[in-house]
Amino acid sequence: MRSSFRPPGRRVPRPWRPRSIRGQVTALVALLSMLLLVPSGVLAGMVARQELANAGWLDARRAAGLMAAADRAGRLHDPVVTSSVPGVNVVQVVAADGRVLASSPDARGLPPLSTLRPTADDPQRDVQTCANTRLGCVRLSAVRVSADDDSTVVYAGGPVRTVIATGVFDALFAVQVGVLISIAIWAAWKITGRTLRPVEAIRAELAATNVNDLSSRVPEPAGDDEISRLARTVNSTLERLENAKGRMEQALSAQRQFASDASHELRTPVAGLRAQLEEAKMHPQDTDLDALLDRTLGDVDRLQAIMADLLLLAKIGGTPPAMGEVDLSETVRMEVSRRADRLPVRLRLARATIVQGVDTQITRILTNLLDNAQRHARSAVMVEVRHDDRHAELVVSDDGDGIAEADRERIFERFTRLDASRCRDRGGTGLGLAIVRDIVRAHGGTIGVDTGDAGGARFTVRLPLHPRPSDAPAPSGTTMSLAAFSAH
Repeated sequence: MRSSFRPPGRRVPRPWRPRSIRGQVTALVALLSMLLLVPSGVLAGMVARQELANAGWLDARRAAGLMAAADRAGRLHDPVVTSSVPGVNVVQVVAADGRVLASSPDARGLPPLSTLRPTADDPQRDVQTCANTRLGCVRLSAVRVSADDDSTVVYAGGPVRTVIATGVFDALFAVQVGVLISIAIWAAWKITGRTLRPVEAIRAELAATNVNDLSSRVPEPAGDDEISRLARTVNSTLERLENAKGRMEQALSAQRQFASDASHELRTPVAGLRAQLEEAKMHPQDTDLDALLDRTLGDVDRLQAIMADLLLLAKIGGTPPAMGEVDLSETVRMEVSRRADRLPVRLRLARATIVQGVDTQITRILTNLLDNAQRHARSAVMVEVRHDDRHAELVVSDDGDGIAEADRERIFERFTRLDASRCRDRGGTGLGLAIVRDIVRAHGGTIGVDTGDAGGARFTVRLPLHPRPSDAPAPSGTTMSLAAFSAH
């Protein structure tokens, strides 16, 4: 037995239902047109037939009234002329005893057309009779000439229009209904096709779009209807996808470059460590064990420092930790006081400089900048904290050789060392300034480098101040006394 199971959410196509929206709309319009126009056509035909019948009765009543007036005036002669009212060809004037006093040519020689005699209270009556085979069915209006008991009665009328009533009007309204339904179907097909033409253009353009080239855009129709908004949304989505693809390619390129640089940086201490161990193995009697251990531990320390910095860079690029209030001036004062640097550090700190950030990462910014300044300074390092209404600035400068303008962007790249720093490097990993830049960006700030007052490099970190309640006083701009922390 065939199973009736079908995957959930998948609709079974119905063979009688059009597949396209254009066909579905046209079929719906055709159905609604038939439901509305066919009953309307039948009703209109019935009303038209009724109006035609009423017109026949009106003609008969008018002719009978005219003939009765002529009889009262003595101007009615035999034969009776019926040309005054179109459609009326049968007239008889019948006496009270049933004798035909006058008649029209079509009724000549015929007995009274009807035995109906209007009363004095109701002097006009209508009757339809088919008793005479020569005339067929006729509609007659009987009018009493006077109120006397022996008054004559005038019968006037014409044949029932059976051909028109049963055939012509039905065919006319059937053709009219058919034409209107055809026009409605044609208009629905054309209008729906024209309306959906931009949708087909959007579909074709999207079908031609591939992941390697997201620069194409779908045509945007004029106006502000649903299709226009759909086209603008599609183009906006394509633009976001293109931008996301560009960012992804940049990230992949940066990762490949980072992996290449990391392998290169790790290769050097590993190679040195291996060479020293192999030499000690080959000449154990000539090896100073204490010196070997000191050198190998130095290489291990360098490897450990590089891996720690790589781990920190990965953490900075991941999910940001919860941020809190950090007193930038207090952080600088405490960090400088516990360091044992080779050169003194002079401070100029503005009080109550509160920023929003991660305390350990803010401290790492200061540590890396101080380490860099201590490696390149000649006699002193200067740290300054200042702020305005919206931002705080941490400035670290030295009196060294400075940084050439062409290298001021390149120094923030990972594993980048200038020639001078390579010669005078004291164990740096080449990741310090890259870490500083990534931490600053993660905190919504900026970092720049220029030439300081002492002629050396000056790094300026700009971070947003922590938002204060509306009723809280603004932080004071008073600076602490200039202090100097020397190496112990």
